[in-house]
Amino acid sequence: MHPYIPNTPEDIQEMLKAIGLESVDQLFEDIPKEVHMDRELNIPKSKSELEVVSYLKSLADKNCSMTKLTSFLGAGAYDHYIPSIVNHIISRSEYYTSYTPYQPEISQGTLQYIFEFRTLICNLTGMDVANASLMMEEQQLLRLR
Repeated sequence: MHPYIPNTPEDIQEMLKAIGLESVDQLFEDIPKEVHMDRELNIPKSKSELEVVSYLKSLADKNCSMTKLTSFLGAGAYDHYIPSIVNHIISRSEYYTSYTPYQPEISQGTLQYIFEFRTLICNLTGMDVANASLMMEEQQLLRLR
């Protein structure tokens, strides 16, 4: 669940003005109208945050997840276990940047996925260029030569 962000109506108007829009609805104009929800959420009124979270969790538990089903997706989408220590390690600040290692045999895979990611972002957004790391991949390529 996302954290609560207390924006006042004035805050919202200031943000909209900064991006040149009149209303929040304008942010979603590209989404087809037939997929818009045209009703209020069916959530009981006058509940505490804890009660709402519990209620929404019970609704979510009605769905089947990949932990209950067998996956035939392939391409790396399979049942696997990630030890809890992994989240603690990757949340350390020294791992925050996308870093290309110096060994050519390791760098090539990293350079490849950065290229693929940037290409995907350009295709999705229509931009001519996109960056995926804080270090210059071109500098890394020069080191490999």
